[in-house]
Amino acid sequence: MSAQKRGIEAVNVPALQPPRGHYSHGVCAGGFVFVSGQLPITPDGERLVGAPFAVQAKQALDNVAAILTACGTRIDRLVQVRVYITNVDDWGTFNEVYAAWAGDAKPARAVVPVPALSHGVAVEIEASALAG
Repeated sequence: MSAQKRGIEAVNVPALQPPRGHYSHGVCAGGFVFVSGQLPITPDGERLVGAPFAVQAKQALDNVAAILTACGTRIDRLVQVRVYITNVDDWGTFNEVYAAWAGDAKPARAVVPVPALSHGVAVEIEASALAG
């Protein structure tokens, strides 16, 4: 039985860089949208490795928002956000950028310090939201 027949729909956003591995930008299933980990990569493919942390965080969050929109939902429908950062000292900066981006939405959230992320970026963000 195909994933689509099981009620699982993979979503890739044409305006974003295509995934480079065996995954999709997001998946709609069971009334939820699950957003794959998003790196600070611009829609035209630029990896913001040397950019300030706040710029990297905003780009990764904007990528999450683009996927939510493509799936027919929005930031205020977020249920959980998981953030991986390579420097725990950036937590405060992330919180400021995130608060401005999320507005009144306050989903469950974890910020997890990790030793390294793909391509040498400083942040990766994954999320779950209610569909529609």
